[in-house]
Amino acid sequence: MAATCKDMDGKDIAMNRVRKAENKDIPRIMDLLIQVDMVHHTGRPDIFKGPATKYNEKQLEMIIKDDTTPVFVCVDENDRVIGHAFCIYKQVIDDNVLTDIRTLYIDDICVDDENRGNHVGTALYEHVIDHARKEGFYNVTLNVWSCNPQALKFYEALGFVPQKIGMEIVL
Repeated sequence: MAATCKDMDGKDIAMNRVRKAENKDIPRIMDLLIQVDMVHHTGRPDIFKGPATKYNEKQLEMIIKDDTTPVFVCVDENDRVIGHAFCIYKQVIDDNVLTDIRTLYIDDICVDDENRGNHVGTALYEHVIDHARKEGFYNVTLNVWSCNPQALKFYEALGFVPQKIGMEIVL
């Protein structure tokens, strides 16, 4: 099922669509991973190297091939990747405290700098939610770095609420 992306007025951009990532998308995904890293590096250079990528090309091939780590991409009319969503299937079974729910964890959403504001992120999110419902997940979770207020605002606008909060003290 391919979802269409939206323009700044909320109208469908017929040629843009969301689909499962393929190996041919890896070079563009690598570009987007650098963009993600640089947002984090700018906010927390004490933690994030820059410019860097979370995965290398071989790791991406394995991730794309694995059904429990789906990667979705929004592509333009030329099939050029303009955004991605990395997901991970998670489930704790027979834990002493936690229930056995299945969670779809969004590991990363990125929209190319040039395409922000065109509802590409929303199209990716909606595709992930549709996938999670179809696959019978209980919930969808993600983490947001506090040094990325734009992402936090975006996720809150989609209806996400805090599940838990990570805190630190730098020594």
